[in-house]
Amino acid sequence: KEKALELGLDVYQPQRVKETEFIEKLKEMNPDAIVVIAFGQILPKAILDMPKYGCINVHASLLPKYRGAAPIQWSVIDGEKETGVTTMYMNEGLDTGDIIDKVVVPIDKKETGGSLFDKLAIEGGKLILKTLIELENGTAVRTPQDDSKSNYAGMINKQLGKIDFNKSANEIERLIRGLNPWPSAYTNYMDKKMKVWKTKVLNEKSSKEPGTILKVDQEGIKVATKDNVILISEIQMPNKKRMEVKEFIKGNTLEVGNVLQ
Repeated sequence: KEKALELGLDVYQPQRVKETEFIEKLKEMNPDAIVVIAFGQILPKAILDMPKYGCINVHASLLPKYRGAAPIQWSVIDGEKETGVTTMYMNEGLDTGDIIDKVVVPIDKKETGGSLFDKLAIEGGKLILKTLIELENGTAVRTPQDDSKSNYAGMINKQLGKIDFNKSANEIERLIRGLNPWPSAYTNYMDKKMKVWKTKVLNEKSSKEPGTILKVDQEGIKVATKDNVILISEIQMPNKKRMEVKEFIKGNTLEVGNVLQ
């Protein structure tokens, strides 16, 4: 939007894409193609049938895997090794249209939801330009999706960020990365919300109750989980900025034996 305004292009922001006035405005424009990116509404048939080259969606996964609202975060949370961007013809379903093109993007071991967003934005920009050229010169392919291989990446909410230390250390570590920067993962220390920003799975075990603080030092906070010990190295307490644990403990105490809830 900012770039469109900078270039003197018209910007319309209807509350609902099904508004009659907006549909009429689109008809007046007589678009060759409509491109949809991260748009949380289903386009009505009146719009889908409008452009000569169709309505094209840029979706941040390798469809049919991770259809839905939050494919980027879930690919990190689920421990995928790679994801990507898909361009597809839109239909009246949710990310179910025929595929035009894809680009694969590897997921780094320390990838966060935010860093993956940035990577996929760049790749998606390149891919939609390539796709539009192919549509115009008639070389775009059309591959139906295999619905049997699809899964759904549901919406992300703040409640999802509550850390369950009864899960494995790897699951917890991935959740924290996937929900960074929003909505962020958190736990409670002595009834205070503690956001957790950075962790590492250690090659250590503990028989203590999951969530128990085992040790606090310059490295961070060692916490028991269902299996391996997890090291929390960056946190954020209420009304405070993000900081490394080694900085936080200079003026604050975190009691060993306390159970993070």
